[in-house]
Amino acid sequence: MADETGFQLRGSAPERYERYAAPFMAPFVETILDAVDLFPGATVLDVACGTGFAARAAAARVGPAGRVSGADINEGMIRVAAEHAPRMYPDIEFTAAPADTLPYQDAAFDAVVCQQGAQFFPDLAAALAETARVTRPGGRFAATTWAARDRIPYFVAQYEAVKEYGGPQLAANYEGAFSGTADRLTAALRTAGFHDVTSREVTFGIAFPPLAEYTFGQLSSTSWGQAIVDHAGDDALVGAGRAVHAHLADRTASDGSATLPFTANLVTGIR
Repeated sequence: MADETGFQLRGSAPERYERYAAPFMAPFVETILDAVDLFPGATVLDVACGTGFAARAAAARVGPAGRVSGADINEGMIRVAAEHAPRMYPDIEFTAAPADTLPYQDAAFDAVVCQQGAQFFPDLAAALAETARVTRPGGRFAATTWAARDRIPYFVAQYEAVKEYGGPQLAANYEGAFSGTADRLTAALRTAGFHDVTSREVTFGIAFPPLAEYTFGQLSSTSWGQAIVDHAGDDALVGAGRAVHAHLADRTASDGSATLPFTANLVTGIR
């Protein structure tokens, strides 16, 4: 996902991230790729690519004549991304690199996307300046960031569990996941040299499998879940997962599944 100060995963957490983040990432992947008008043969960079959700979908759109790269500072994420890269397209080039020091030539890409990573960059201005540098003139950029936490019931529930089992400092850190406001991103994009900058909200109803298992697994795939274990042990993480499930009880169907709204900011610009 992002940088050394915001969202770092270790051990087997990147594999769990690939599994448990997929339900609420997939619809927004298609939205962010629609926003950059990909075409066969295009060159695309997925910044803060995580395990490669957007990069894989971009490869399907640009086809064999295109080129897709993914960069993320977390080496575990990059390893899992490479393991899951499709083999029916040219290989996606995944590289461990921070968003503010990208290892690509100037104007190398027709499009750059960033799915749920910009809110974690320690220096947003520097990261978007690098993004501008590697985007060709006339090329497109699009990013998604989560809307305010209170707009997303799943994250409201998770925040309460993180606060209960991880303490107030971890809860304050969790709030950083919602710091990528549309105003902040659009201002930074204009400063970086993008024009025709736009923002809008996008909402999807996300269908989840039974939450009794899912909420624990998903929390274990986050930096906050790791911090709970470090703070209070494995039993605390189990308790936190159960607390998320309990908080969502009134939204859960008889079979344990749930469909929950997720809202993101979609911010775009042209270089």
